[in-house]
Amino acid sequence: MKALLNRLINQESISSSEAKNVLVNISEGKYNQSQIASFLTVYMMRSITLEELRGFRDALLELCIPVDLNGYNTIDLCGTGGDGKDTFNISTLSSFVTAGAGVNVTKHGNYGVSSACGSSNVMEHLGIKFTNDIDFLKRSIDETGICVLHAPLFHPAMKNVAPIRKELGVKTFFNMLGPMVNPAFPDNQMVGVFNLELLRLYGYLYQETNKNYAVVHALDGYDEISLTGKTKVISNRSEVLLEPKDLDLNKIEQKEIFGGKTVKQAAKLFTKIINGNGTEAHANVVCANAGLAIATAKNISHKEGFHLAKASLISGKAKESLTKLIELSK
Repeated sequence: MKALLNRLINQESISSSEAKNVLVNISEGKYNQSQIASFLTVYMMRSITLEELRGFRDALLELCIPVDLNGYNTIDLCGTGGDGKDTFNISTLSSFVTAGAGVNVTKHGNYGVSSACGSSNVMEHLGIKFTNDIDFLKRSIDETGICVLHAPLFHPAMKNVAPIRKELGVKTFFNMLGPMVNPAFPDNQMVGVFNLELLRLYGYLYQETNKNYAVVHALDGYDEISLTGKTKVISNRSEVLLEPKDLDLNKIEQKEIFGGKTVKQAAKLFTKIINGNGTEAHANVVCANAGLAIATAKNISHKEGFHLAKASLISGKAKESLTKLIELSK
């Protein structure tokens, strides 16, 4: 590790195989906490390369507990986090809206590290059970159209990193990896990233897969379609600059999608929106994101996907999906 750290501090990069080996060694407890913290910190000070990101991703996919959900044709909606915007839980709400529209979802998520409330925080607060029991996960999809894959249950190799990430409390390269290491290996993915550089790297890595994918970054910094301005979208079909008017929507203000400072506040807002009692801005942002996910999985236009998402939210199908999942969890 010392030799690697010296190279990285001197602005050298490491190969995919070296990056992969570091994470394997971390999982096997070969480094102490100070070494791991230093390794994470280096990547806060310099950019990650395509080779390094590929190596880290490959290590986590190899070390994870895989979930065989073949035949369900699922999608994951997951953001990297780390955009510092403290929005409400847009991708989690969008996941239930997507499920309500008849597209199966394998939602990969975790507790918030750099934000007030991560996807797992709000779902746990609402009473959703986290498990890696395959029968429960299949039943969840069969009955609700969605199952929740709480990252720590599927990535035991990272138990040595979790407390260090929590203590650091800022985004690390693990934020970059989260969306890419879904243990269900879904056929479709909609991913939000926190900067343009990462959007480019994700675009390259997803080109190497057989997935239907859409990678998004709002140009004013959000790791999702924020409708506060333009959003760059790279997919296996095209590369576009999306504007609110493309969905016949008005631009919204950043303050309209703020999510609150506590898990309790976030869960309250989550419930309000899924019950159809959120603001127009809330509904439009959720449906813009869910709409792209639906479009990605169904191979239709974003505008068509947006209308299906709106129907899911307004009809109560999205809420039904959430309510059933909470019931199953009891």
